[in-house]
Amino acid sequence: MNRDLEIMIMTASDLPTIPVVATKVMQLIENENATADELARVVASDPAVAARVLKISNSSFYGCQRQIQTLSHAIIVLGFGTLKSLVVAASVKQVYQPYGLTEKMLWEHSFGAGLASRIIAKETRLVSEEEAFLGGLFHDIGKIIMNNRNNQQFQEAMQRCYNDGITFETAEQQVYPYTHSEVGGLVLKKWNFPDILMHAVLKHHTFDFAEDEDAYQVNLTCVVGLANLFCHKAGIGMREPNDELDLSLSVPAQRLGLTAERLDALLESFVAAYENDKTFFS
Repeated sequence: MNRDLEIMIMTASDLPTIPVVATKVMQLIENENATADELARVVASDPAVAARVLKISNSSFYGCQRQIQTLSHAIIVLGFGTLKSLVVAASVKQVYQPYGLTEKMLWEHSFGAGLASRIIAKETRLVSEEEAFLGGLFHDIGKIIMNNRNNQQFQEAMQRCYNDGITFETAEQQVYPYTHSEVGGLVLKKWNFPDILMHAVLKHHTFDFAEDEDAYQVNLTCVVGLANLFCHKAGIGMREPNDELDLSLSVPAQRLGLTAERLDALLESFVAAYENDKTFFS
């Protein structure tokens, strides 16, 4: 990892922070004696986050049979692990402000990847659905940080991407001495998220695993990387779909042992779920 970048990120005072309510919820969930009422009180301390949590919990994404009207009910029905990912998702949206076209596309792509990751995780049963959701949600957080810190430089990379018909990864190499994956991984480290999420974000494009890499880490990274490709294939958070992308030839699909038929079915489920639930996350 780029040492100069690590020093810059870890010492920067102008980076956005995860809202207090999300930090408190994550800390409280670590306490085995925490109750649903205690968690509800913490979430309720931020009305905007509380409203968004209730809104998201009623989406088909979480498959509840009847409407959830209170935070306590949401916590009991969904469970502590799901609450954690919901609160983080509801909180992190503020990092995408100010909300222009670039931020809108980045948010749609991030939410889409979170949703796709959860669907892939549920199908493969190789990793936690909630960890997968957070990995997908955060996989491109480096882009929003780079955009916030220097919008002109980020837009230059975006213009090269569109005008020259190259991938963002190629464009950013021409503009930056580091990648959005490196920035994202370090930001998660600064925010005190688990190392496993940091490494999933860091390697979601390269998949450069060590020979003795932990199998769970490999699977989580591949789920996140494949979810990103689902969004590219479907054109979610992108200018247009990438119809030529063959998911079955991708590294993550092959590492996860997914056939072309299973991939087609998963992609179809993902697109339908995204179209159905995107307003809940807006």
